[in-house]
Amino acid sequence: MTVNKGLKSLVESSPNFSNQALENAINEIKAVDKDDGYLFIKSQFDVDTAIHNNTVLTTSQKNDALETLYAAQPHLQIGRYLNDLIRHTNIILDGSIIPGNPDVVTGEDGQGTFSEILLLVQGLQSTITEQFGVTPAEKGRDVNDHLGILNNIFLETEDSSAPVFTRLTRILTLIRDTATAGGGSSALAIGTAAVRYSNSQLVTFLATLVADSTDFQTSLDNAVNQAAGNMASLNTRISDALAGDPIGELTTIRDSIVTQQTLENSNITSLRTYTSTLADNSAYIGLADDPTLRSLMAKVAQDSNWKNYFETYEDTQADLNPIYTTDTDSDKSAVIDRVLADSGLPDVTDATDFEAVANKAKRDSRIDTANFDRITVEQQIIRSCEQLGITTANRTIGSLSGTLLRNMNQHDRDEIARALDLNESASTLS
Repeated sequence: MTVNKGLKSLVESSPNFSNQALENAINEIKAVDKDDGYLFIKSQFDVDTAIHNNTVLTTSQKNDALETLYAAQPHLQIGRYLNDLIRHTNIILDGSIIPGNPDVVTGEDGQGTFSEILLLVQGLQSTITEQFGVTPAEKGRDVNDHLGILNNIFLETEDSSAPVFTRLTRILTLIRDTATAGGGSSALAIGTAAVRYSNSQLVTFLATLVADSTDFQTSLDNAVNQAAGNMASLNTRISDALAGDPIGELTTIRDSIVTQQTLENSNITSLRTYTSTLADNSAYIGLADDPTLRSLMAKVAQDSNWKNYFETYEDTQADLNPIYTTDTDSDKSAVIDRVLADSGLPDVTDATDFEAVANKAKRDSRIDTANFDRITVEQQIIRSCEQLGITTANRTIGSLSGTLLRNMNQHDRDEIARALDLNESASTLS
């Protein structure tokens, strides 16, 4: 039921969706760099922004420069991968992360919208469970598998471990404090200063390029390679100056961030196709109740799983019975007892009532009763025992009747258990 309180005010205003919470968190990481010469983070943001925003460089030149820098210790290219997060969430919010499709009316040139993304993701949360019998998370398709970065996944954890951004801030603070303690003369302080200097030089060089700039490729390559080389040197200095495995920690942090962004990008860009496939599956499954269409589907489907589903549908459907539905294995015995009682079983309890035992034997599907009307009740019991593999030699009729009755009563129970298993199998996704 929709909550009406505040609804009118809500629809008369704009939500102004933004990634401000993410930007605020990244700004706190940048703030570790006090721009006093002991850290290199701000200069990385500046380089990444300068390359992306440059109007003279070709796309190929931009990509080459960015990849050369990124290849030089990617775990230290913090400005690059955090800027990537901001760009990533921006195109989610404006919907352009979903490629344009001229056949789709939504958005400019068919690109997606944020509301479309939200609705498609919401639909998957129930459809995946219905079709696959697992949670969306087990298929890598829960809400945070699509929108986790916007949902502050790097600022929160579900256990006692520190969030990703907290860990990143902590290790960058340690690097800065260690460099500061050296008074600007330590190897680490010199390494961070060199990175900051070469990054600043690259930004300055890019700013000098104008529309008619020519023959600057060599200068560009030199500036990029100098920045990359200083980053490689800094990687060694950090390992030497800090205890433990700071580079391993930074690598783990960067991997978790890039992996999440890659997952979201893959999931969202394929949302329309994936959702359409599940919708088609639901439509085809809905045809199974029509015998003619079911027969058609079994004929035209070439995949063995599809053919088998439609060919066996009627038999499997016959196995479904709500009275056999249980929540746990421990409930099965109680269900069997209830079904037995509802069926009037056991219908014979007195083994000394030979006629009643014989009559029950005649109703047992395992026993061939041909010519039973020509033999005595005692002989019917003996012959029934023989057919069921019950030893008859040197045994009284009373003993045989008791064994036969227990066998038949157990068979009644086993048949109900079998029906329960068939119902469970028919209702279990496979």
